Amino acid sequence: MARIDESNFGKTPFQKLLGHNKDVMEGWGHLGDLLERDKTLTSKLKEQVRRTLAQNNGCAYCKAKGKPDLVKFDEKTSIAVGFAEVFLKQKGDIADSTFDVLREHFTEEEISELCAFISFTTASQYFGAMMKLEPDSQ
Repeated sequence: MARIDESNFGKTPFQKLLGHNKDVMEGWGHLGDLLERDKTLTSKLKEQVRRTLAQNNGCAYCKAKGKPDLVKFDEKTSIAVGFAEVFLKQKGDIADSTFDVLREHFTEEEISELCAFISFTTASQYFGAMMKLEPDSQ
């Protein structure tokens, strides 16, 4: 059970917890929608990154959506997931050499998008963890 009651706003349990502050919920949802879409990186790649982060960021609700699916990995996805794993271990203290590896496979725009996605997703997962958001029991 979550640490606070769900609000009357939002569609998902996560949104209902944020819904106590409707403007925050709507802004958060809008940014999430932007970051999850196919842009310079595919939504499929980002989903594997999200799943990787979820396994370590403490949100049972996020973790329940599944582990990374290795069958869906291509070279770019493997590198993005590897970078997410480095982030999980190093937090913001990531070596320049790690970014050198990224630059061999990603454009500046893709690196920016990947880092924004990892940051936002981690914040979302931390929120879920702080609130003790649990997966649906169905």
